[in-house]
Amino acid sequence: MSSQADSPRSKAVFLAKLSEQSERHEEMVNYMKEVAQMGVELTVEERNLLSVAYKNVIGTRRAAWRVVNSIEQQQKDEKRHNLVAEYKKKIEQELSEICNDIINILDKYLIPACNSDESSVFHLKLKADYYRYLAEFSSGDSKKEAASNAEKAYSEAMKHAEDIPITNPIRLGLVLNYTVFNYEILNAHIEACNMAKETFQKAVEELDTLSEETYKDSTLILQLLKDNLSLWTSEEEQEDEGDSTTIEEA
Repeated sequence: MSSQADSPRSKAVFLAKLSEQSERHEEMVNYMKEVAQMGVELTVEERNLLSVAYKNVIGTRRAAWRVVNSIEQQQKDEKRHNLVAEYKKKIEQELSEICNDIINILDKYLIPACNSDESSVFHLKLKADYYRYLAEFSSGDSKKEAASNAEKAYSEAMKHAEDIPITNPIRLGLVLNYTVFNYEILNAHIEACNMAKETFQKAVEELDTLSEETYKDSTLILQLLKDNLSLWTSEEEQEDEGDSTTIEEA
């Protein structure tokens, strides 16, 4: 028992939790990379720790990029505009490094180690999400390549999700993020709305089959799907040229 608790894997997981509690997310990423690089299938707890670690590290930079991008567009003074543009490039470099880092870990270690559809869906969705983040700030061929890779990963995840109950929070989270990708990156507004609406309706019909364990997570994601549908429908009706409302994602 003690030898298992003292194993490199359990130590890394413990330190990752400690890093999360102390909000040192860069270190949390490093500890979970140690576990990922062991070439084993992650437990539910481990894969959630990995996801949380990277989400916090990437989330602050995505938020920073949106702020700086907005300032750049409004900046009239040429010299200051150039300074803002350079600063934005710095943030984009950090975003690229983080995205490519986790995509490499997923391709090399985690996706090949998956032994279940649920595990495959989780990790393929994660891969697709980080390609989507690359597409958010890229342009030209780089944007096309990132979007294409995201589409492939989301599509593959959807195939693995076919045999998972539609009320499963992992499947619902996949649909939520896939619809965000369709709406925001591909500008496929009709497809995004149709997918969200169809999934929402089917899942609501089967809510009574949920266990107490998953009910909270599933209903939360269903609410996010509903919120997105309301937002997107109002945007289409008003023909807004842009909306500052953040679209929720799992």
